[in-house]
Amino acid sequence: MLKHVAGVVLVLGGMVSPALAQEVDCSVAEMQMELTFCAEQDWMAADAELNAAYKAAMAVMKEMDAALGEGKVGEGYLRQAQRDWVAFRDNACAAEAYPMYGGSAEPMLIYSCRARLTEERVLGLYYITEIGEGG
Repeated sequence: MLKHVAGVVLVLGGMVSPALAQEVDCSVAEMQMELTFCAEQDWMAADAELNAAYKAAMAVMKEMDAALGEGKVGEGYLRQAQRDWVAFRDNACAAEAYPMYGGSAEPMLIYSCRARLTEERVLGLYYITEIGEGG
């Protein structure tokens, strides 16, 4: 989690507001804008880890496909699973945040859900990597 960010421009609803530029310490955030920003930072960190885990799992699948002479079967399964998972995550998080639809807390709930589900997916992808590497 990002603990301290200086000179950050917060982005809400796709619009950048210079008036929102401020220093945010996520360890003591209280205002909704800060809480939303911090939840977004958590999701962005989890998403970066997801990309690394997916890349590692895909490399293992490609090696396995080559060793088995199966073309791109495992690679295709993983690619489709990831696409399906992203759609699941986004829809699940929209549903989870729906009770706050249109409210100032809705984006925070979406980001928090995305971070949580993404962290779980990272573990699953690393599991694929471990199994594929004989671990």
